[in-house]
Amino acid sequence: MVDAASATPLSRLIKGLGMVLLIAALAACSRGGGLYGPIPGDNRPHSGVDRARSMPIQGIDVARYQGDIDFHQVRASGQHFVFMKATEGKDYIDPMFYTNWEKARAAGIPRGAYHFMTWCSLASDQARWFTQMVPADPDALPPVLDLEWNNHSSCKRHPPREDVLEKIGVMLAAMEAHTGKLPIIYTDMNFYNDILRGVPFPNALWLRSTAAEPHVRYDRHDWTFWQYTQTGVVRGVKTEVDRNVFYGDQNAWVNFLLTGCDPRTVHILGPTGRCRIQK
Repeated sequence: MVDAASATPLSRLIKGLGMVLLIAALAACSRGGGLYGPIPGDNRPHSGVDRARSMPIQGIDVARYQGDIDFHQVRASGQHFVFMKATEGKDYIDPMFYTNWEKARAAGIPRGAYHFMTWCSLASDQARWFTQMVPADPDALPPVLDLEWNNHSSCKRHPPREDVLEKIGVMLAAMEAHTGKLPIIYTDMNFYNDILRGVPFPNALWLRSTAAEPHVRYDRHDWTFWQYTQTGVVRGVKTEVDRNVFYGDQNAWVNFLLTGCDPRTVHILGPTGRCRIQK
């Protein structure tokens, strides 16, 4: 790890990454399709998210519902990352998590774990569960905290906003302490409007918007990842799968992989000890 106080300034860092970026670009092109060609694959495409399908850094998120995944084929199809469900609440772990975790690593796909927050158990118990069950692998993407109302589960509580934000703070702090990386926040429009709107989190946002671009639905808020369909079709996955894009180009993606932070915020978060280059 490189201490943020002694880290190279971002401008110099980007110059120093020139060779890394060139190698990454050539490798991506060699897999076929080039960096910026459209990547098809959606059983029910919506014209409002057409731009997402032609953005360069594509990825998926998966859980047990996708069954056995061939991650080598997923990578060959042009996917650059995968987020996978790990834990939920205080005592549930996705039965495919460890299999997906190791198979994605073996295939060379950057992968991250997400925790689905529930509102019927203590945040401290959920944090303890996540840290017990999810490996703190240095080569993993930052962890994700999935923030939604639990309307499709037995827990249908909508606690007061202040209580929810306190729980979120506990969970984010525990995930960061465990992995050494600033967690990503995933959310949908309902939860964003009810709880997150106007809260200045330093975390990268992963926004769900399947019928319009995120800036239309989320007050023109910056986003790092965009989930644009839940009916995606990707080689190596037997079922429909959520598809996502990273906001930037190949240079920004490599910067994200190296620092664990949205490149647009490194100059702000770096002095706080975050966004350290992973050795």
